[in-house]
Order: sequence, then structure tokens, then C-alpha cells
Amino acid sequence: MSSQLIANHRENAEVYTGEALCKQKSRELLEKISLPTGLLPLEDFVEVGYNHTTGFVWVKQKKSKQHKFQAIGKSVFYDTEVTAFVEERKMKKLTGVKSKEILIWVTISEIYIDDPKSGKITFGTPTGISRSFPASAFEAEN
Repeated sequence: MSSQLIANHRENAEVYTGEALCKQKSRELLEKISLPTGLLPLEDFVEVGYNHTTGFVWVKQKKSKQHKFQAIGKSVFYDTEVTAFVEERKMKKLTGVKSKEILIWVTISEIYIDDPKSGKITFGTPTGISRSFPASAFEAEN
């Protein structure tokens, strides 16, 4: 399904390929929308795209990846395609991201920072359940 979404938003989008350029552009995008630059700790990038008009963003990687955010002890799964609609301090209609809660993988559908002064970032599920963590736990490791 996300491939079809990407195709629908590809026209007039900035599209980047190549590992180093995709990594750089994904971090720049996160900075631009005021979210922590380590939210997408992906590898083996194939493509990154951003449609400024619709706010649609996609990231393609060669294989899915599981990453553990050490500061909060949470494992996150990233599919080969991750998509979202972005705006200032928010990613909504997110696809391709799941977080491990106890023994099950829970779909993450939105990520946002309501109040930058709080230092908290919130992750929401399609069912309306959300959890907040220190935003600093998601800063990129250089």
C-alpha cells in the first residue's frame, strides 16, 4: 500500500538516492520540522522523497531494520518503506514503524512534540493510545 501512496505523491517531489545523500536528507528533514534527528536510524537507504506541497515524505531502505533506543530501552522496527505526512513538530499517518511493548509489536501512527519546552516527544497508535518520552533519547548519534 505504501508503494501506491509514494507513487501518488511522487510528482513534484524532491527525490534523493544514494546512501550518504539519503541519510543527510532524512536528518535535514527531521531538523526542518523540529523533530529529533535520530528518529529514523536507518541503513542501506535506497531513496528519500519529500513532496513540499502535500507534506508527504517517504524513506526506502534495502531491508527492514530493528533498532534499540538505548536511553529508554525501547526496540523499534522500521519496514523497508516508511511514509508519513509531516508538518512542524509532527509526523502523522505514519506507516512502516512499530514499537515493541512487552511481548507485542505496536503500530506507531504519529509522532509529535506538543510543547518544545517540555522536552517530551509523544508516539501515538491508531487506537489513540500514546506514550511520551524525553526527546533527547532520539537525537542522532554522530
